[in-house]
Amino acid sequence: MQKSENSLCDEDRFDSFYRVHARLLRNFIYYKFGDEQQADDVVQEAFTRLWQNCAKVTAETAKSYLYKIATNLSTSLKRSESIRLKYEERVIRDEKSSQTPEFLILEKEFMEKLSRAIESLPERQREVFLMNRVEKLTYREIAELSGVSVKAIEKLMHKALVKLRQQIENI
Repeated sequence: MQKSENSLCDEDRFDSFYRVHARLLRNFIYYKFGDEQQADDVVQEAFTRLWQNCAKVTAETAKSYLYKIATNLSTSLKRSESIRLKYEERVIRDEKSSQTPEFLILEKEFMEKLSRAIESLPERQREVFLMNRVEKLTYREIAELSGVSVKAIEKLMHKALVKLRQQIENI
């Protein structure tokens, strides 16, 4: 990464840029999308991406680059939130129609079986399974956190799923 006179790759220059623009960007995102927590998260992510691409972005274009990233992130978050809400409404509607006593008992039994099956997985498989399925991390993110390759995570996840399927069918 080559630093030019016009680059934000210098930590002091980047820090100064951050201090000038972070609050303004946060307020812009908050006013535009109406969610304080999301605004804070988006500002953090936008500055992270700016730092990752500091060699490609000049000081003159950094502000517009930053706002563009923040706006795109917020729009994506709102879009996915809208989809999630529609799905939740459908699930709630479906649940109301399927909550017979028999269904509730079967569901409870299945959840108990699943919990026992997850608990019986080897530690690494259980860890990868929960990070992916509960925390919604991608294989790449899990690999980075674990310090192993994506292929290793894929293999662990595959083994976990096979073992879970076998255990649930046998119970």
